[in-house]
Amino acid sequence: MTLAPEAPVSPPAPKPIFEEPRGTAAHVSVYLFVLIPTLALFATVPLAWGWGLGWVDVALFAVFYAISGLGVTVGYHRHFTHGSFKAKRPLRVGLAVAGSMAVQGSVVHWVADHRRHHAFSDKEGDPHSPWLFGSSPWALAKGFWHAHMGWLFEREETNRDRFAPDLQADRAIRAVDRLFVLWTVLSLVLPGVLGGLLTWSWWGVLTGFFWGGLVRVAVLHHITWSVNSICHMIGERPFHSRDKAANFWPLAIFSFGEAWHNLHHADPTCARHGVLRGQIDISARLIWFFEKLGWVSNVRWPTPQRLARITAK
Repeated sequence: MTLAPEAPVSPPAPKPIFEEPRGTAAHVSVYLFVLIPTLALFATVPLAWGWGLGWVDVALFAVFYAISGLGVTVGYHRHFTHGSFKAKRPLRVGLAVAGSMAVQGSVVHWVADHRRHHAFSDKEGDPHSPWLFGSSPWALAKGFWHAHMGWLFEREETNRDRFAPDLQADRAIRAVDRLFVLWTVLSLVLPGVLGGLLTWSWWGVLTGFFWGGLVRVAVLHHITWSVNSICHMIGERPFHSRDKAANFWPLAIFSFGEAWHNLHHADPTCARHGVLRGQIDISARLIWFFEKLGWVSNVRWPTPQRLARITAK
């Protein structure tokens, strides 16, 4: 008896790009986390003019800016999103917590959004491209707003099972992800507590919370969002990428090297973004330091061969 040939098995259909739309409570919380720090930023000029800002406040701002900012650039971005290096478990969890304290979203949510950005960079499906509405002056103004912060107010939720299944399968990272509200509270409250202890005053509590908490979160938000907006509109493009990602040097220090964005999109897994002479990349230097301590391994450093493949002709 001749057996009939088996029908070919079709590969499973890819999971949808989006999950269920964001609920009302979560949507309101996004508005609060975005707008309240931004309003605090507007209040900095009158408060800093002769009163309300001391050296303790400056120190708290700088320390928490570095911890939360590098948590995003080294942790959320280069480690969790792109796998630029492998980290030992304690450091991996620590980077997830530090990134959460930037109040830019939980680790799994942030990574899923950013991987979707790379999958559809500057095309339909990219969550925050400035080029989705055309190239006229009005379209670019609308695109800049959308890329900078407008996209945050949409109810669409990137499908984490499609774009971040590895993090969904990691119990420790899922636990950090679920505790995002706790890390947010600590991120805002700890500067106030330290300010009070260092000055031994309730005024120190208030100014520490304001400068080290709200203002620091707002500044870091807008620096991160500027990489999404400005660095996809203007700047230099010495390396070949399939989108409009560009280097914008004025943001390099404050973004810890993320503004060397052209190299990043040309070679997303590279652990160093500022690869040319004079391009300071603080995040890469921290990864180098971790490597020397033996806390990270398999670091994907740039090599002449890697750079030659992507150098623009």
